[in-house]
Amino acid sequence: MRYEHVCVESLACELPPHVVSSDEIEQQLAPVYERLGLPFGRLELMTGIRERRFFDRGIKPSQISSITAKKALGSSGLKAEDIGLLVHGSVCRDQLEPATASSVHHDVGLPKTAAILDVSNACLGLLNGMLVLANMIELGQVRAGIVVGTEDGRDLVEGTIDSLLKNPSVTRQSIKLDFASLTIGSGSAAIVLCHRDLSRTGHRLLGGVCLTDTSHHELCAGGVEVVTADGRPRMQTDSESLLHAGIELAGATWDGMQAELDWKTADVDKVFTHQVGKAHRKLLLDRLGLSPAIDFPTVEFLGNTGAVALPTAFALGVERGHVVAEDRVALLGIGSGLSSIMLGVNW
Repeated sequence: MRYEHVCVESLACELPPHVVSSDEIEQQLAPVYERLGLPFGRLELMTGIRERRFFDRGIKPSQISSITAKKALGSSGLKAEDIGLLVHGSVCRDQLEPATASSVHHDVGLPKTAAILDVSNACLGLLNGMLVLANMIELGQVRAGIVVGTEDGRDLVEGTIDSLLKNPSVTRQSIKLDFASLTIGSGSAAIVLCHRDLSRTGHRLLGGVCLTDTSHHELCAGGVEVVTADGRPRMQTDSESLLHAGIELAGATWDGMQAELDWKTADVDKVFTHQVGKAHRKLLLDRLGLSPAIDFPTVEFLGNTGAVALPTAFALGVERGHVVAEDRVALLGIGSGLSSIMLGVNW
């Protein structure tokens, strides 16, 4: 994929107000830890995640997404009537139907001419949304649009804790499948893309590559577990196998992206990755031959925030001066399924 007319006009994120440390989670799991002889501190030690954040109980993803989308639209300098597409791309949605994007469209005050849709692809939903929007801009179908999403991991984390406490059969082996669920956090991010004729920044989205390897689609699966009868989601993850399969796919995607954009590793000034944990970050950067100094990690204080993790890091990195003019920026996305999307931006 190559784009000639697409610009990244603005980025925004919204961080939740409630901080929950890994130590606090382990204290809640103390009966399980003590029965299984697990050492306290292992959650942060193994993942590098010191804390994660949660939104207020009962708040809908669309309510937070509307705040984030308004923030991104406001900082873009574009008007609501300029927006031709709104994509809601997170795993978390208000309901199955109608699209969560419909609530956000209404709250943000977008025009009737703006199309709406939800896009879901595990941790890649917002990047997939960027591609949908970029393609429409490149084809001349819309002039600008917003991709937004909100992940709220509270129910998954708290539901997992409850299940572990109530399950007398949990073992040191079986708890490994629940471990990834305890790393999940919450957050919201939005990206405004527009045609270069409308752009004030000139931050070009150059293009990128998508690769898929569905032979690993069963390594991570999430949804509502009926037997709990509490309506909260649960997730089962073979973390080690998923890690290595994801890194392998990422390596192939990186090779393809460099060929597509005619980039070399040494040409890349900054990178933003999907934020999973310290082991994933190290293996990914090592595999791609990239220095940790050009990355912008947020997983230590946000946890794994799913589809909003990479765009949140991108937004914070720009806000805090990690990205400077003329940087070549690589967005390195990986999602369970498995899928990988890698995009190049000339800042």
